[in-house]
Parts: sequence; C-alpha cells; structure tokens
Amino acid sequence: FSKMHDKKLVVIGDGPDFKKIKSKAAENITLMGYQTFEVLKEHMQKAKAFVFAAEEDFGITPVEAQACGTPVIAYGKGGVLETIIGLDEEKSTGIFFSEQTVDSICNAVNIFEKNQDKFKPENCRVNSERFSNDRFKEEIKEFVKKYAENEFDY
Repeated sequence: FSKMHDKKLVVIGDGPDFKKIKSKAAENITLMGYQTFEVLKEHMQKAKAFVFAAEEDFGITPVEAQACGTPVIAYGKGGVLETIIGLDEEKSTGIFFSEQTVDSICNAVNIFEKNQDKFKPENCRVNSERFSNDRFKEEIKEFVKKYAENEFDY
C-alpha cells in the first residue's frame, strides 16, 4: 500500500515487528495495534475489503470478514480457496492474488476496485454461514444419529 498512495490501509493487531513496521509505514497506512473486538468488528464492517496475505490451513479471519459483509482480497493458497468464492464464480465474495509480492497485491487491489459491484455484502454473509457453529452442531448431530442408526453406505 506504500506504492498505492491513493488507497488507505488500516492494520489492526500487533506482533514482534510492530514498531519496526510502524516506523516504515507510509502516510496512507494506519497501524492501530491491538484493539478490542468491538473496534475490530466496526472497522471490518466499514471496510471496502479485507486483505489477507498469509497462507493458512483454514484462516478464520477471512471468514469473519465475510460475516461482516466484507469481501476478501487473499493470497490464493491454503484454506481461503475453500472459504472464499472467487471473482469468476457466481455470488463472489473475494478475489485471489497468486504471489506474495507487492506487484501481485497491487494488481489484485486494482482488479477488486474495477469489479467492486460484483461483491455483495449479503453474499459474503451467507457464505460465512457455511462455517457457523450452528451448522457444525447440526451436522455433527446428524452424523451421530446416522452412525447410531447404522445408516452409512459402506
């Protein structure tokens, strides 16, 4: 985002390199450090998009962003491939970039902005519900019921 002066980035959270990163942040980047859940949720709900540049097995934060109605711009590896509906699909909830590089992220942000009308908050919210506690509990109950009734196809 230091190369995209016309865009704003807000970073919530901290880590061992927080002070070092904050000292190098351009004027269009705000590093807020650790914040309460309420502050995090408010920013997530108002965000144009959530940028997720990590590779994780699942990654709950992109799902939480979608629960707030916020689309995700994510590095296209790992769990996000299962939790985000890409731009080329119906009811898209985000886009992917292919490399963890400045150019790849900048390109993804530009593509996102050109296609912003394709990302609907309600689609993000509905997609996030695939990972809800209620759905998990219901499917576990159904699994146990089928197991107890020996209804599996072997």
